[in-house]
Order: sequence, then C-alpha cells, then structure tokens
Amino acid sequence: MRLLIIDGQGGGIGSRLVSALAPCLPADCVVVCVGTNVIATNAMLKAGGRMGATGENAVRYNAARADLILGPIGIILANAMLGEITPAMASAVSGSDAVKILIPSAKCSVYLAGAQPCTLEESLKSAVSLALREIGRLRGAKP
Repeated sequence: MRLLIIDGQGGGIGSRLVSALAPCLPADCVVVCVGTNVIATNAMLKAGGRMGATGENAVRYNAARADLILGPIGIILANAMLGEITPAMASAVSGSDAVKILIPSAKCSVYLAGAQPCTLEESLKSAVSLALREIGRLRGAKP
C-alpha cells in the first residue's frame, strides 16, 4: 500500500497529516511525502515521513503509483498555493486512480456546497479517519 502526502508552502498541513497517520499505519504502508518546494518536503520528513521528494516531476511520478493521496484541496487546482501547483501537478493528482482525501481551504477560493464549515483541526481528524478506513478497505480488497 502506497500513501502519497502532498503539500506546498511551508508544509504545515502535510506535516500534520504525517504525524497523525504515521503511528496508526500498518507495517506494509509506504508513506511518500512530496512537497512543491523543499521547505514543505522537509517539514513532512521532520514530522516522521521516511521518504520524500520535491517538485513537479515528483508529484507526477508518485501520483501515478499511489493507492491513496492526501493533501490540501489546492493539489488538484492548477496555479493554487500562490502558483506552486502547476497545471501538470494538478492534472497528475486529479487524474490518478488513487483515492484522494483533501483538506478544504478557503485560501484556494474554493467552497464546497453542502460541506459544513469546520476548523483545520477538525478537517485533519476527519482526513486521518477517512484515510485509515480507506487503507483497511484497500488492504481487504487485495490478496
């Protein structure tokens, strides 16, 4: 099972996802942390990520190989995060066959109709819960 956590800017959301998920994951889960910049990648590695890479090609390469992708909603939006998400990155993530668990953020000027507003902490808890449920489902589906 391959989990991909993607973040940009300072890596705050990605690092919090890594630190919350790492202690709960089965031994056969590989977590790959990819930042749009080296600061984001280093933040995720410092939080407990064991593998990391940086940049557009890293996002494209790893999105194609992931079973589960987590990160802020901006990772599927071209030019989000002050332009750090290239159109190729957004396309690679949104086009990946992996299940995607995204953290909403008003900073990207995207609002999800029907979604209840909540704090970042509540969104992160929900994302971790969804990820663990999905990991169990995916592990059960594979021989």
